[in-house]
Amino acid sequence: ILGTPETVKSFTSKQLHGFIERQYDAERMVIVAAGDVKHDNFVREVEKQLGGFRAKAAGNIPQYAQYVGGDFREDRDLMDAQIVLGFEGRAYHVRDFYASQVLSMILGGGMSSRLFQEVREKRGLCYSVYAFHWGFSDTGIFGVHAATGQSDIAKLVPVIIDELQKAGESIRQEELDRARAQYRAGLIMSAESPASRASQIARQLLLFGRPIAKEELMERLSALTVDRLTDLSSRLFSTKPTLTAVGPVGTLAPYEAILESLAGPQTTARRLAV
Repeated sequence: ILGTPETVKSFTSKQLHGFIERQYDAERMVIVAAGDVKHDNFVREVEKQLGGFRAKAAGNIPQYAQYVGGDFREDRDLMDAQIVLGFEGRAYHVRDFYASQVLSMILGGGMSSRLFQEVREKRGLCYSVYAFHWGFSDTGIFGVHAATGQSDIAKLVPVIIDELQKAGESIRQEELDRARAQYRAGLIMSAESPASRASQIARQLLLFGRPIAKEELMERLSALTVDRLTDLSSRLFSTKPTLTAVGPVGTLAPYEAILESLAGPQTTARRLAV
């Protein structure tokens, strides 16, 4: 997770302490508690434990990330192939963030989603497929993950791309309503856990400078429309893709062919045929 065995073994205590000295300071910290908490007692404890922390670190704040796309394949002798097809997503603070979250549910957020029904249930091209959207402070990633056997790899990616492109043409109101209800339920249930609530508040403070009220989040979800989601889909899935694949991926179409297929909605299967 942190790199190769060689790089991890090369880390020294001095390097780690140096990183903390450069990058960690009070200005970049948020401390949150949720649950059975007495505010004044909590503040006193924080001051006691962290009051001596440096006000400002020496290191510079990292530059904003920029999505560039790309292709990485590791052909290995495994039973299964793991494939991720990604596109530039939306940062937390931009208008289409919640629309992207809901779109990921419509496309691959459970057994009723488009990808699950078309790719797994109807065609049997994989045993696992789902969509996800990760929003960060500067950019995001909208991705589809699929796990399949060697014999179905060549057919799998064209079908996934076709489903993504169809979302730019038509999304049904009942799909939007179901995904929106699913997302709302997740927000409500997360508020029942003090640990989840604390994490949510901390992220919001770091990203927005304030906690976001549940009612405000619900209003943002209610404002989503079918037209907005189809417009988002057509823009999302025309960006330069990111493709990663590990396993017996020799029959996976070349990156250039996948890139070309995203330019036109109706000819994907033919262009990517191997």
